Order: sequence, then structure tokens, then C-alpha cells
Amino acid sequence: MSFEFPVRVYWEDTDAGGIVFYANYLKFFERARTEWLRHLGLEQQQLKNDTGGMFVVSETQLKYHRPAQLDDLLHVSAKLQDKGRASLVIAQQAWRVEADHSRTLLCEGTIRIGWVQAHALKPERIPSSILELLS
Repeated sequence: MSFEFPVRVYWEDTDAGGIVFYANYLKFFERARTEWLRHLGLEQQQLKNDTGGMFVVSETQLKYHRPAQLDDLLHVSAKLQDKGRASLVIAQQAWRVEADHSRTLLCEGTIRIGWVQAHALKPERIPSSILELLS
């Protein structure tokens, strides 16, 4: 199941050319992943407090198709692509919502997040209670 989160493009998101700076798509993807986890009942600060662990990004791969610009409304998706014992791969896309309500794909990619001990940043297995929520 794919989760979508709306993002509006602000001045701070754009570069000198007036388009969204390429690295900001990673920020948009981060927001969507965080809200996807929250939607599943997994608030990251609470996870850290309760389990002593947290998710960290370990790998990204992005492809840019078209630029977003100031004031564009984007829908950013997050969908579980692969689930391992210590990491998850999330497929993500950023779409511009056009005036006629159609959508244009702007950016897509995958983000691998790994589970680590918060205090030592040492990799470990994702707690089974979290994996069950993702099934």
C-alpha cells in the first residue's frame, strides 16, 4: 500500500534558477517516510524512547525527471518495497499536481533505512513488533 503526503514548494526549497534544489527531494522523501511511519502508529521519537533504537538512512538512489518550481503542490509517496531483518527499502516518488488534477512524475527512487541502537549507532535487527506493523 502506498502512502502519500502533500508538500508545497517554498522559496527556501528553490535554487538560483527558481527550481527545487535537487537535494531537497531527499527532504521531501524524509517527510513522507516519517508521516508514513506515523500513519502506521510508529512515531520515531517514541520508538527511540521505547526501544532504544532508530531508523537511519544507509543508501539512496534517485532519478530526476522534471523540475518542481515555487508554489507547486507535490504529492510525495512512500511504499515498502523490501523488508529485511535489519533494514527496509522504501520506494518513493514526487509528483506535481497539475491545475487539471493530473500528475506529473518529477523524481523517484529508493531509500534504504537501517535499524540501529540509538546510543552506539550499531546495526541490529528491527524489533518484531515493528515488522508486524509493516506486513
